[in-house]
Amino acid sequence: MSMFSLAGKAALITGAASGIGRAAALLFAEAGARIAACDLSDDVHETVAAIKATGGEAKAVTMDAGSEADVIRAVETTVSEFGRLDVIYANAGITGGLPDFFDTTAETWAEVLRVNLIGPFLAIRHGAPAIIKSGGGSIICTASVAGLRYGAGPVAYSASKAGVINLVQHACQSLVGSGVRVNAICPGLTETGMTRPLYDHARAAGKEARIGQLNPLQRGGLPEEIAATALFLASPASSYVNGQAIAVDGGLSTSHPVAPSTQLAARAALDKFKDD
Repeated sequence: MSMFSLAGKAALITGAASGIGRAAALLFAEAGARIAACDLSDDVHETVAAIKATGGEAKAVTMDAGSEADVIRAVETTVSEFGRLDVIYANAGITGGLPDFFDTTAETWAEVLRVNLIGPFLAIRHGAPAIIKSGGGSIICTASVAGLRYGAGPVAYSASKAGVINLVQHACQSLVGSGVRVNAICPGLTETGMTRPLYDHARAAGKEARIGQLNPLQRGGLPEEIAATALFLASPASSYVNGQAIAVDGGLSTSHPVAPSTQLAARAALDKFKDD
């Protein structure tokens, strides 16, 4: 059997309606897993249909990843449908828009933290006991290179993803001896529903070739490339990997270079205060 096989396993994936979540759902199903595809969007049914079209097993669950009641229901639905839970990929997330530091509101902070950080906590808190009952398994959280250091995202988003990295470290220690591993993936710029406006703007301006130019590979990522790392972390191939934050970013996090326009915007914000 392949080290990357998920045959006989059941996996719950949030944010599965599109982008990285959909790519992971399709790849996990191809590896043999039965999939609880979870998302707030009804497009999650398209993910399930795609899995079933290739002979896989999947169940659509409409849920808000930052709602405790919804997370509990998603875990219970997975166990009820498939008889077990072995893998959770807490992937759902939002950017909160792209405001500069001083224009970011407390309301934006609260919503970004609710989905991006409290959501993965709830997935671990309520999913780990079910995974333990199945004999152990893997929990994966989507963080971001923006959570490693400044220069790859807006403030609330970046702080929430830094929190995810610390969360998986705490979680793996809190699950000592349980057989449950907890890790994070830190994607770089990847074309998903969340980043589509940026990609669309670049293409409309004839600047698509500049997407991802700040990383050594000089390109953006594909959802399937992030999903491949998620499969590794979900599978026996990563049986000795625990509490880690793995960057999948074309090399961006080796330096996190900041575009001059970002620094100019920060200076302009400060100048505004000087003028007031």
